[in-house]
Amino acid sequence: MARRKAVLEGAEYPSIENLQKELDRLNYKSRFRSVLRSTIFTLIVVAAVAVLVATLWMPVLRIYGVSMAPTLDDGSIVVSMKESNFKSGEIVAFYYNNNILVKRVIAQAGDWVNIDKDGNIYVNDVKLDEPYIEEKAFGDTNIDLPYQVPEGRIFVIGDNRSVSIDSRNKAVGCVAEEQLVGKLVFKVWPLNEIGKL
Repeated sequence: MARRKAVLEGAEYPSIENLQKELDRLNYKSRFRSVLRSTIFTLIVVAAVAVLVATLWMPVLRIYGVSMAPTLDDGSIVVSMKESNFKSGEIVAFYYNNNILVKRVIAQAGDWVNIDKDGNIYVNDVKLDEPYIEEKAFGDTNIDLPYQVPEGRIFVIGDNRSVSIDSRNKAVGCVAEEQLVGKLVFKVWPLNEIGKL
């Protein structure tokens, strides 16, 4: 017993300042881990919500091709909004043969569409004012004109009339409600063209 006491008396013990520093280091390490776990959890939740919103309500689409030029060029990135009520003049995305096509709504169910050889479009005998196109063209049209849009469908045409394959052609035809992805609302790329559509 005396020997053990002598060993204890001769040993060096850390000072109170050193003990406090070590305790502070351990507390900091514990708080850091807690904050890191909380931050990672928050980032995962935010990412999951963003993916859910992008998938269900506001899909982000990249434009391929020039059928909507000059409004949308090849490589443009746009945000669409899930919606089922579309007005003439709005741009919509829809499924066609496992692809997503983007075109402009020209006429609704029940409307009569007519196109003259110069590319002027008439809906219910009223000529459309189309400031968004650069050049009118009859295009690849093989439907019988005048044409009445069937119930539950919309008539769509690309802005680049000479190259667009759209409702003027029986291969694509009018777009059914179940084909629609949504209405394009905002262009996010290229950066110098960011803005509402």
